[in-house]
Amino acid sequence: MDEEIINRVANSKLVTFDLEEIYPKGERVSFDISHWLMEGIVLRENEFREKAKQHDWSQYQDKYVALFCSTDAIVPGWAYLLLSLHLAPHTKKVTVGSLEELESILFTELLQNLNVSEYTDKAVIIKGCAHKPIPQNAYVLLAQKLQPITKSIMYGEACSSVPLFKRK
Repeated sequence: MDEEIINRVANSKLVTFDLEEIYPKGERVSFDISHWLMEGIVLRENEFREKAKQHDWSQYQDKYVALFCSTDAIVPGWAYLLLSLHLAPHTKKVTVGSLEELESILFTELLQNLNVSEYTDKAVIIKGCAHKPIPQNAYVLLAQKLQPITKSIMYGEACSSVPLFKRK
């Protein structure tokens, strides 16, 4: 008996949402301000301002920048603001925090503005495997955005998904 093999995954009405497909393009870099502090812990305003004035900010052209301080220095808020204003004309985005926090902020903004109406009344699988650094928060935000409009939400791959939500 020759039975025809049917690919049920390919024939299903499942729609896959892959966060990698909307991953913001551009290099991510961190900027440690401790290198501009005396002994890594004391911010001297005049010296700090002079370093900011003399720094070549063009090297951050079209990059995403995370400002942080790797020491236990108490950094006044204006210092981060000053650097962000120098960076703004060159970068795609400047944040304060780690590269992971930068990634989370990028996806938060992206998902807030994303039109998901094409997923209305569909069974959606949020693809789980990623080769890019997709923050866990992005998956959570996406699921919350899809829940009010979809029939169901699953996580993983079509052949081995985990059901998460089904509208009654």
